[in-house]
Amino acid sequence: MTSWKSTRRLWDISQVLRPGLPVWPGDTSFGFDRTWKMEDGSPVNVGRMTMSTHSGTHADAPLHYAAEGLDAAGMALDPYIGTCLVVDARGVRGAVDVADLPHIDSVDRVLFRTWDAFPHDRWRSDWLPIAPETIEWLALQGVKLIGTDAPSVDPQESKTMAAHKAVLEHDMRILEGLVLDDVPEGRYELIALPLKVTGGDAGLCRAVLRELT
Repeated sequence: MTSWKSTRRLWDISQVLRPGLPVWPGDTSFGFDRTWKMEDGSPVNVGRMTMSTHSGTHADAPLHYAAEGLDAAGMALDPYIGTCLVVDARGVRGAVDVADLPHIDSVDRVLFRTWDAFPHDRWRSDWLPIAPETIEWLALQGVKLIGTDAPSVDPQESKTMAAHKAVLEHDMRILEGLVLDDVPEGRYELIALPLKVTGGDAGLCRAVLRELT
């Protein structure tokens, strides 16, 4: 029998979608219920979900921060697959600045770990944002995707969305809500494909990192 087990280690960096999942204050809570039940005589179980497009681990579509931006269905997949650098930014205060970055050399994707332990059970508004100047600098280095374990690259109270606008200016992509607790700093292969949602301002992802050969 053929075994499909990968010889390269995988890290699942996705949140678990479930009732009680913390969401942005005022946004749609995650809900799940069973609409068809085998115990009621149905030949199959079928469930129904209600959720925000920004539930759990997701990729922001440009439409989220630009009225005429691409929706989730229109985004190319290339930015979401390939070599990435995981940066441990837990010692940073205020915002991730250029001076906080390690040496960036030939990498297209950068993921930031900011939490000591990801807050799975409660909403926290004190996350570490990424300075717009840092995004500008990363874009100049050829980075096309920025990921974070925080809910946003901007602070919760931001009205200007300066970091998002820097991403938009350089046609970069954003992953938010990653779970990087068990991932050592270093290089990996990222696979995080957003759902193809027409009109979607974000696409939920099953995001994984794979050990490089």
